[in-house]
Amino acid sequence: MPPTTTGSDGPDVSYASAGVDIEAGERAVDALRPFAEKASRPEVMGGIGGFAGLFALKMGRYTEPVLAASTDGVGTKIAIAQALDKHDAVGLDLVAMVVDDLVVCGAEPLFLQDYIAVGKLVPEQIAAIVAGVADGCQQAGCALLGGETAEHPGLMEDGAYDLSATGVGIVEADAMLRPDRVRPGDVLLAMGSSGLHSNGYSLARHVLLDIARMPLAGHVEEFGQTLGEELLVPTRIYARDCLALAAETGVRTFSHITGGGLARNLERVLPTGLEAVVERGTWTPAPVFKLIASRGRVERAEMEKTFNMGVGMVAVLPADDVDRALAMLTARHVPAWVLGEVQRASGEVPAGAPAGARVHMRGEHPRF
Repeated sequence: MPPTTTGSDGPDVSYASAGVDIEAGERAVDALRPFAEKASRPEVMGGIGGFAGLFALKMGRYTEPVLAASTDGVGTKIAIAQALDKHDAVGLDLVAMVVDDLVVCGAEPLFLQDYIAVGKLVPEQIAAIVAGVADGCQQAGCALLGGETAEHPGLMEDGAYDLSATGVGIVEADAMLRPDRVRPGDVLLAMGSSGLHSNGYSLARHVLLDIARMPLAGHVEEFGQTLGEELLVPTRIYARDCLALAAETGVRTFSHITGGGLARNLERVLPTGLEAVVERGTWTPAPVFKLIASRGRVERAEMEKTFNMGVGMVAVLPADDVDRALAMLTARHVPAWVLGEVQRASGEVPAGAPAGARVHMRGEHPRF
């Protein structure tokens, strides 16, 4: 048996005394196990706690399957969750940011694995985060296949944490949605966001908390709730809605509106020779966007390249399918409207042109 290592004239040195509590980690795993069991699929083999998550693909269901993968995080929205000691919402955000990227190409989300880094492991906090992740996975129809929680004393402060996740989806090769399917005359169909989602929080926090000095607990009449509650509204999960549209209409592709706003994310799904026209007059951004713009004197161009401005996902589809798509989304309680159209490019985009150069934002928002 090796000798016990001790500090000079002090107690025995241990991993716990260095700041890592293995027993707390085991308690956290026990606490989150019921959530992971709820967020499952028939293909999942075993449960959490192993060295790898196992997922058995039923290959007979597919002809030429393509796997899609996406990794993302939540960003500085976590600072709001930490300030309010409410952590389930950011778990939902984490799932949304990953699975809504997967469905852009038509992939069905299969499973997700999360990574949680903490300064000090508090099982109740981890359980709240994972409860949100599991809820999000259930909404998206994918399994929570496990993950990792890492305690980083000395690197992160007690109470601080960061999140990331990787998700895997699957799509038939001949059903894959991609830019080369887009045609002139196609319609841009917007799906409304639930608020800021998970982008632009560094600017939102700077304006509302540092410049305007608004308290998170303060009630805001325009929101009908406190500032903190508004800022923690979870990102809308569109995965199942998008897959339903892809199955029932001729959707060409989707664009998930995240960092970079409408113009930059729409441009990512446009083929060479085409451009998109977005009509601002077709919707009014939620009050939170107006509040940030007015309190921070943030110019429109900066708002539009930082925030989603009320549009969380865009479907690009043939004009003949618009009415059917709108009816489907209405039945699924997703706010949707015709946002604009795709047309032939009016001229060559010069080399070195800024991102978003092939998307034209036209008109003004009503009452903004």
